[in-house]
Amino acid sequence: MVSPADVNHTFSDAKLDELRAFGAVESHRAGELLVAEGTMAPDCIVTLSGYTDIYAMTDEGSKRVGWMERGQFAGDLSVLTGQRHLSRVEMGADGEILRIAHADFQRLIAGNSHFSDIFVRIFAARREFSSRRGFAAIIVIGAAMDRSVYALRDLLAKHGVAHRWFDPADGPVAAHLMAERGLIDEQLPAVILGAADVLVQPTPEQLAASLGLDLLPDGATADVIVVGSGPGGLAAAVYAGSEGLTVIAIDALAPGGQAGTSSKIENYLGFPTGISGNELARRATVQAQKFGARLVAPVRAAAIDRDSDAYCLKLADGRKLRSRAVVIASGAQYQRLPIDGIEHYEGRGIFYGATPMEAQLCGNAEVTVVGAGNSAGQGAIYLANAARKVHVIFRRPALRETMSEYLVKRLEEHPNIELHAMTDVVALRGADVSGGWLDGITYRCRDTGVESGCDCRFLFLFLGASPNTGWLPKEMMCDERGFVKTGADIAPLELVKAGWSLDRMPSRYETSWPRIYAIGDVRKGSVKRVASSVGEGSVVVSDIHQALAEIETTAE
Repeated sequence: MVSPADVNHTFSDAKLDELRAFGAVESHRAGELLVAEGTMAPDCIVTLSGYTDIYAMTDEGSKRVGWMERGQFAGDLSVLTGQRHLSRVEMGADGEILRIAHADFQRLIAGNSHFSDIFVRIFAARREFSSRRGFAAIIVIGAAMDRSVYALRDLLAKHGVAHRWFDPADGPVAAHLMAERGLIDEQLPAVILGAADVLVQPTPEQLAASLGLDLLPDGATADVIVVGSGPGGLAAAVYAGSEGLTVIAIDALAPGGQAGTSSKIENYLGFPTGISGNELARRATVQAQKFGARLVAPVRAAAIDRDSDAYCLKLADGRKLRSRAVVIASGAQYQRLPIDGIEHYEGRGIFYGATPMEAQLCGNAEVTVVGAGNSAGQGAIYLANAARKVHVIFRRPALRETMSEYLVKRLEEHPNIELHAMTDVVALRGADVSGGWLDGITYRCRDTGVESGCDCRFLFLFLGASPNTGWLPKEMMCDERGFVKTGADIAPLELVKAGWSLDRMPSRYETSWPRIYAIGDVRKGSVKRVASSVGEGSVVVSDIHQALAEIETTAE
């Protein structure tokens, strides 16, 4: 839990003198605006005399939520990332400030570990503190059972953006906010961004653009492009950035990947009480950005082409990026049930992750979890704390074949959980109201053929994963299931077919195209564990350095 004491730091006079080299001293009168709400790539403001006031939106409107005295600095993670600034900074009393421009601040963070540690720690604590205190700089208004509302909230939650959500059916707050902004029911869902901007029925991509989550220009270049920001991709971004390589990391939704939907990871080294996948991803994201990596989402890779000594990555929106090396960390996605029309219920009762947002939706309800892996077990236990009853359905005779023993024991002993072995979900039943929300399921026992049903409105699927490799060229060698082959798994004849041009064989994580690597769940033979993906993401950077050195030697 973050306390008010964790969200501030006071620099000594000696440290302030050091900071002056990175910015400019300005004199201001009380009430003058220093940083406007909604500013992209905001400056870092350090108070030298007088004090500065911080204003943020709450449920009751704009309020002063803090002030900075001599030696203290304003801002949150947006000062580091360049994303939309969610508060307003004003001069509270006549005095002086040190303004460090965004570009100069990034130079400061990259080159000074002492200041870097302080700024990053305080900024991250402020983001968490504002989320817990409900400073509603961003407000989502829409019905709980609206799939569009779920998609918007999912984006905000996975990016760690503090926000509030109000359902017009739950009380007068939504109606008051709508009247204040001139909104009507037909315009929902709507997103209020601070005091000025209102987005009417935005797509997740439009919301991301308004928040500055995607500031990547067409034609951007880097030493390394990482496709996918799950644990493996984030590890690659952290280690490549820390070793002096320029990095662009993209993701189709948000950092975290499949692991980001895990309610609690308890067997990851160094976290004896466990950590949620979203929190792990959030920490890794800040760490990568601290070392200068550019993390962009939601952005989807569409194709990759050779371009002399570089590669051209084409995005789904038409933008093109160039790099000398590429790390494929696009992971895998949970499979759908083989039931016609299942896509209609996705986001309307069918979900592929169990996070606090989903738990909030299904409080005191009956839910079903399908799957026999650790993710299914973790999800079921987490949901059982909110749901009235959790059915766990799996095809195998026993969970111990595929699930860790500690999870199996918890499932067996939990009073709200009922296990259904050797069972398949065979049919879905939809409601005629609430936009066709899931209303119940039918499942069949494999041994007896007997069918049963339950009035379950929430179905969580954690089935076998399929690799996200549809965007790769056909010349890049994959196995029969679509997982990317690397290193010794690539046969010599396959290298010839792929046009391998080097005298050496591919390194351990290198694909059939030189300087393109595959790590984590997308790679053939990988161990589907967070720790394994993180290890591959860190180790692959040494291979990238060696391969880039080959290019430089050849050029000489």
